[in-house]
Amino acid sequence: MKPYYEDSAVTLYHGDFRDHMDTLTAAKADAIVTDPPYGETSLDWDVWPIGWLADAAAIADNLWCFGSFRMFHERAAEFATWKLAQDTVWEKHNGSGFHNDRFKRVHEFAVQWYRGEWGGLYNDPPKTADAMRKTVRRKERPTHMGEIAGTNYESTDGGDRIMRSVIKLRSMHGKAINETEKPVQLVSQYITCSVPIGGLVVDLFAGSASTGVAARQLGRKALLFEKRESQCEAAARRLERETSQPFDLGAIA
Repeated sequence: MKPYYEDSAVTLYHGDFRDHMDTLTAAKADAIVTDPPYGETSLDWDVWPIGWLADAAAIADNLWCFGSFRMFHERAAEFATWKLAQDTVWEKHNGSGFHNDRFKRVHEFAVQWYRGEWGGLYNDPPKTADAMRKTVRRKERPTHMGEIAGTNYESTDGGDRIMRSVIKLRSMHGKAINETEKPVQLVSQYITCSVPIGGLVVDLFAGSASTGVAARQLGRKALLFEKRESQCEAAARRLERETSQPFDLGAIA
């Protein structure tokens, strides 16, 4: 099938990714970064694609999936064939809520899952240049969290440190082309972490094509799939106009 949009870095297909499994398995993607329908509302497009995680396992062994705690809890059986690596939180400046929520929601999760051996996956956690100089106190590191000596979770003299698991970024409210659009700077963290320069990231539910925009800016390639043709059209226009100039990952809070 002919791509809906294509350039030297990004290819966008209109349709269900499961109709393109030969193309996807042959592509040998480094990671999947995707934002599936959570299946939490009555909107006609918000329907959880049952079984998609089993098909994703044939595409890549590394998966970053956006979602709510409710979504991950209710779909736990489908994630059971994947191993949990870590979870991160996107803290937004605004939020939404359901009638039975007791606290206004201003966050979503992005959770990393993998298959096979962790050591066989590309892993380069993003850094931020905001470590504070601090006094080193000579004491034994606790052993219950594993061996972290020599890492830069914290810096003793300022400079870079590994990015925090809570990422604060404004939502796309007021300028989004998709109902659940994720900021490019947010998606970029997960691509940077799991896809080498020149590597391939796949987005199975492309929506606004933020994954494609981020991949192109970061010197990666992206293979995108979107079922709604109206959304494909909006995404294609965005891909045509968005700059390919990289941005500073260290500018994120």
